[in-house]
Amino acid sequence: MQYYVLGDEDTVLGFRLVGVEGRIVKNSTEAEYAFRQLINDERRIGVLIITERIAELIRPLVERFLFREKFPLIIEIPDRLGPLAGKPDIRTLVNQAIGIKL
Repeated sequence: MQYYVLGDEDTVLGFRLVGVEGRIVKNSTEAEYAFRQLINDERRIGVLIITERIAELIRPLVERFLFREKFPLIIEIPDRLGPLAGKPDIRTLVNQAIGIKL
């Protein structure tokens, strides 16, 4: 099982530096095509990391697969521009997850 990232160029390149494969997507058509390919490859991809802005381009599709019992686990993260309005930043998410203020 592997990690995989879908996002803008900076996010994908950053994850590649630590050994995580990814695909740069620039519009909703590319995002939907890549997302569908990855979702159908359940044996290979265990955790799919997608930037919030890319996820918003294909929100209905992401929501359909977000809370299912099978892999991959889908995680939305902010891109280099920061979190979308109304979404918590990474520090807040970590604080909520571990119950300790960092």
